[in-house]
Order: sequence, then C-alpha cells, then structure tokens
Amino acid sequence: MEKHLVVWSRIFLAAVLAISAVLSTSAARADDESQIKQGFEIIKEIFPKGFTLNLAGRNRALVGLGSYLVNTTGCNDCHTAPNWATGHNPFMGEPEQVNAARYLAGGRVFTTSTGAVIAVSANITPDASGNPAGLTLGQFINVMRTGVDPDDPNKLLQVMPWPLYEWKTDRDLTAMYEYLRTIPSCPDTAPNPPCK
Repeated sequence: MEKHLVVWSRIFLAAVLAISAVLSTSAARADDESQIKQGFEIIKEIFPKGFTLNLAGRNRALVGLGSYLVNTTGCNDCHTAPNWATGHNPFMGEPEQVNAARYLAGGRVFTTSTGAVIAVSANITPDASGNPAGLTLGQFINVMRTGVDPDDPNKLLQVMPWPLYEWKTDRDLTAMYEYLRTIPSCPDTAPNPPCK
C-alpha cells in the first residue's frame, strides 16, 4: 500500500510540475506576443502614412519584438535629431509625432558645459549592406554589451547607456538588430536629407 502511495505521489508531483511548466511557458509566450503586437503598433505611430518595413527574409516576430524594445528603451532620444517632427513635441503640449524623416539617423551632438563636443550620436539605420550602423550582429551585440566604440576599440562610448543594455538577452539584442535592419536607411551627410 505504501509503495502505491509513493508511486502515485510521485506521479502527482510530476504532473503538477509539467502543468506548471506549460502554464508558465504559455504566459511567457503571451507576453512575447503582446510585445510583438505592441511593437507593430508603435511602428504605425512612427510611420503613420502607411509606411511598410523591409520584412523580406526577416523574422516577423523578432522585428515586432525589436521594435518594442528599440522604441521603448529610448534609442530615439539620442539617435534621432531632432526627436520630434516640427510642431509635434509632446513636451511642448503638441500632438506627439517622432521625426520619421530622420528616425535613428544620429547626429545629436553632446557637449560639455563649456560647449566642447563629447560625442555625436551614431546613425544606426541600415547601411548599403542592410547592417545597422554598418555592424554585423556580432559587432552590434559587442557594442551593446561592452560599450566599446566600433570605430576605436581603445575607447568606450561615453554617452550611450550600454551598462543598461548589457543586461539584455541575446534574443533581445538580436530582435533589436533585426528591427533596425528593416527601417529606412538614412544618409548621415549634411543637410540631413530624409530617410528612404
């Protein structure tokens, strides 16, 4: 009798653990799906005139998740200059509209209190090869995790909040990269023509 009781309690425990694993996986998937959906909704807000991303050969779920991560972690704050379309700065009580014409094309100048230039934010739109900022996925992950300047490996990026991004998972960073591969490419030459 005791033997049967031990066997049935083990079976019950295994069943409880299996059901818990399924339920937590379902909850995680639902959260991912929610973030992916929100990522595509954000894109509609940034590019309100029916713009479509270059999704050819891309993982749609990663693109949606990447949009969510890029657009909710402040990348636009530094990599779009100016941040807001003319007449659409929410901090001035105007209806919000991101500057889609120069979205993530860099060019924000960071200075000291005396006006000396510390850094200029990078253009992180795709280059001619389709690589954000001209970086491979491995290079992108390295920059995001270490803050090492891709143009000068002896220098740390002083204004990019890489100490926060280093905690992102490989999947998060891959999703951000995948999204950045789909956005319009922008030249980073004066007088800052619109992205295409």
